Amino acid sequence: MTVRSYRRPRPLSPLREHLRDTLWFAPTTGLVCVFLLWWGASAVDAEIVRHLQDERAYEELRSLMSITEDAKTIVTTISSAMMTFVGVVFSISLVAVQMASGQLTPRVVRIFVRSRISKLTLTVFLATFLFSLLVLTSYESVVDPRRISSVPVVQSLLTMALVALSLLLFIAYVSSTLRLMQVGPVVDRITREAMHALTRQPTGEGTPVELPVESVRIPYRGRAGVLRDVNVTALVRKARRQGVVLRLIPRIGDFVVPGTPMLAVHGEPDAPLRVASFAVHVGTERTFHQDIGFGLRQLSDIALRALSPAVHDPTTAVQCVDRIVQVLSALVNEPLGAIHHRDAKGAVRLEQDVPTWEDLVDLGLAEIREAAADTPQVTRRLMAAIDDLLLLATQGPPSSWSQSGRMSTEDRRTPLLRHRTLLVQSVVRAVPEAAEREFALLPNRQGIG
Repeated sequence: MTVRSYRRPRPLSPLREHLRDTLWFAPTTGLVCVFLLWWGASAVDAEIVRHLQDERAYEELRSLMSITEDAKTIVTTISSAMMTFVGVVFSISLVAVQMASGQLTPRVVRIFVRSRISKLTLTVFLATFLFSLLVLTSYESVVDPRRISSVPVVQSLLTMALVALSLLLFIAYVSSTLRLMQVGPVVDRITREAMHALTRQPTGEGTPVELPVESVRIPYRGRAGVLRDVNVTALVRKARRQGVVLRLIPRIGDFVVPGTPMLAVHGEPDAPLRVASFAVHVGTERTFHQDIGFGLRQLSDIALRALSPAVHDPTTAVQCVDRIVQVLSALVNEPLGAIHHRDAKGAVRLEQDVPTWEDLVDLGLAEIREAAADTPQVTRRLMAAIDDLLLLATQGPPSSWSQSGRMSTEDRRTPLLRHRTLLVQSVVRAVPEAAEREFALLPNRQGIG
């Protein structure tokens, strides 16, 4: 196991991940900001009018009133058409996302929800609609420049700017949504998120750190669901105050129900321990946050759907295998296993289990191997993938590993060799002709090309 020095994460980091899985936060924030923008712009317009009245520049003021009166027609049109435009655009988009989820995986909807361009587009569209309505309230029926209190010049210009921004975002949004219907961009997006999760999530394995005797287990008290993440900062702080070590029993991604043992307490606490609700977050489905296996799970799902008799798209499965190899190659020489989070004084306060190398190899290869036995394009790609991973495993981990008892090169090769043997056996059972079997087991990084 790797002993990891505890470093206080940014306080908003878990909250930010949770908000990224929602579609309401960005538009709501945008509406609040656009209201403040309108308030500031109306104050500037009022100041311009007062300045011109003080200077007795009534002709210039009449010119501004004429310009804004002409712009009123455009603003009125925008306010009446923008909401209809928003409804049509996003209705068509949801149909496209539904088609993509049926073709690839239902988790494509999650990519749409987390997409920055989707949230930004919806935010700007709604902001343009609200801003145009607010601008209309700034128009006055007074035509005498000596008595008028505001001329919405700046507000009208900002409305035009928001319309121009909406058009640009509409083009980018359509392009982004269409990419969700293509296999390549979807698997690339999943892989990039998986690799990003690997860079943020600490890993570790090797000689276990001796913990104090377990004294009690804390059951889970919330609603049933998938364990999405834990607040490491809060748990380490709680354990430090009580002078104990906490051990997270389920893994991230496990389904938990009320009463499931959540935390094991090692040592004698100074007072009864209660875990705050914000320290353990449970949701309806897994996320990339703290879950290093979720990317492989999604890639495997897409490949299995592509290999089903109803679809039978081996090229898509090959693309998924490409990305699975990319993720596994990033982990082949990385320490995996239980993580030990420490407090500021270096004492272990939280132990968290993560998937092992064998777990991740099984997750990435097992189901695809079983489903692709009679598909030579995929079996050839799998043989090349296993050979590539075996080569990377042969190169070995850093020399410092041998000093701490971490997995050896042979330990890394063992699950790969097992899958290679099982793949050969599956092809032998599925393909009776010897020449066809030889062809199906010939390693090729493109499958058949």
